[in-house]
Amino acid sequence: MPTSTRFAVAVHILTALAVSDGKPLRSEDIAYSANTGAVVIRGLLSRLSDAGLTRSQLGAGGGSLLAKPARKIRLLDVYAAVEDTELFSLHRTPPCESCAVGGNILEAIQPVLDRARKALEAELAKATVADVAAEVARLGKFSIPLVW
Repeated sequence: MPTSTRFAVAVHILTALAVSDGKPLRSEDIAYSANTGAVVIRGLLSRLSDAGLTRSQLGAGGGSLLAKPARKIRLLDVYAAVEDTELFSLHRTPPCESCAVGGNILEAIQPVLDRARKALEAELAKATVADVAAEVARLGKFSIPLVW
């Protein structure tokens, strides 16, 4: 199954924007927090902007901001904005049609995979960026102040 960090890093980005008290954040500052490159952050910010979840403020003191309140950004919206792969990958090459298992496996497994995807989407639809930001605040594991 292919995995990607896009969703987790995108939630990180949006949570950072949610706790910034409306102050625009530079991609470099978010990259420091996420321990990744600014180019990765800019790529995700582009996807998040295309989905209407973030916006940019140009000029001195510019950066990225949430495009709507954190309580209105569901994690499902984030997932849809940044993930472009199927949750489950199937065979790279078609299974052997003349085999009892190979000829039926895809049809047999698809309903289970569909239910799993729907369950994931249902859970992501219940949580918002505001929920994640509240949990970050509750955990309060700050050994140093926020960079911004």
